[in-house]
Amino acid sequence: MTAAALTAGRVAVEPRTRERIVKGLFFASLFVATFEKVHWDVAGQIGLNDITTILFLIAYVATERRPLPRTSAIVLGFFAAFALVYLAGYWNIDTKQGLDQFVKGMVKFVIHFAFMVAAVGYLAQRGEAFFWRALGWFSMGFVGNAVYGILQLGSQLAGHSLDNLFLNPLTGGAAKINIYGAINGQNIYRVNALTGDPNHLGVMLIVPLLALTPVYLRLPRRHALKVRLGVLLAFLLLVELSTFSRSGGLGLIVGALVLVVPYRRLAWSRALLYPLGALAVVLAGVLYSRRHFFEVFLRQRVSTQGSSANAHFAVYSFIGQILHMHPLLGLGLNNFAVYYEFVTGQANYGAHSYWVAIIVESGLVGLVLWIVFLRYVFVRLLAARRLGRLLDRLGDPAGPHVRPLAYGLTAALIGTMAANFFYLTMQFYYFYALIVFALALPVVFAGRARGQPG
Repeated sequence: MTAAALTAGRVAVEPRTRERIVKGLFFASLFVATFEKVHWDVAGQIGLNDITTILFLIAYVATERRPLPRTSAIVLGFFAAFALVYLAGYWNIDTKQGLDQFVKGMVKFVIHFAFMVAAVGYLAQRGEAFFWRALGWFSMGFVGNAVYGILQLGSQLAGHSLDNLFLNPLTGGAAKINIYGAINGQNIYRVNALTGDPNHLGVMLIVPLLALTPVYLRLPRRHALKVRLGVLLAFLLLVELSTFSRSGGLGLIVGALVLVVPYRRLAWSRALLYPLGALAVVLAGVLYSRRHFFEVFLRQRVSTQGSSANAHFAVYSFIGQILHMHPLLGLGLNNFAVYYEFVTGQANYGAHSYWVAIIVESGLVGLVLWIVFLRYVFVRLLAARRLGRLLDRLGDPAGPHVRPLAYGLTAALIGTMAANFFYLTMQFYYFYALIVFALALPVVFAGRARGQPG
């Protein structure tokens, strides 16, 4: 074989190998987006989702030569606008600790928005089949997290700790299941799985529950995925309940209300009632076997008078103070905990509300910019719903999937925004992945309206 032939063979193989690497890193970043506990104390703290996302971005920039779609360019414009606001707010920081937190926040911000720009472009460039595969990897990440949570709870009830057996030796950390308290000497365990808090898990799980339920309902009865998707959704709902997260419950209810109007005809269908009925039977058995325990615990969780509930409402009183001090640009990105350490005595005290954190850290300008950005996402989801409706009228086979997914992503986004009035998860990787799928959906399937399926 000649040297020219060897060179030609190498040129033919290398692009394929590079594509597999980029694809693998992209799927991995989606799969581990919710794995908060898997991190190491290196250069501060770096998580597995940080590593996979950074590697994907490096590989994508190094190999991709096709132009980005218009949507990615608009997201890049928002990136520049947010960067200007945050950099302007830097001048309100007056402590070394505040500067350190600002730098950490800026690094996360750059990674998150760079991922959105690249991921939207990557999905648009790879077409429809790739989009569904990516959505599958993202969804299975939630399932894997939930499976770990059930195993975590089971091992704890058996007198062991799955985190001590598996996770802590891997990361060198001290992760453990959340213990809410005790009733008659019995610990109250709240599943947190691979997230840092049961409320994080509860809010995160509303994304696959709300996004995939409309897709499941529209699948034909004999579709290969119908039964499996129904079982997975029932399982995720079970894990959602095991977190006992009021914020997650709020988001799930708000998102479900969004879906009631377009899917009211399917509310009493067997596809919905059968998995919910099976789940109800399981829950009834568990509640009946430990009636007193759950009666006391649930009474505590629905109360709005406890210290936990007070903490969620108290942070709203901080808004007035900040608007008086720095109304336009706030205290500086990622500086909520720094300013309020003298109030709480905790160096890592969160705002217990993402919307409070936005106002405190970036002022009214930052809040308005976030509202404008989210409005753009909703406009793109509206375009996706209209596209799905058009494909339905044309009899296109993608119509029964595109439109339900657009409604599901809309409900998931609204539910997440509602839940974040009392918690902070919109600063995590999974939320930016949700935005990516919302923005990419109308781009990927737009060709079908012109008779050019991708």
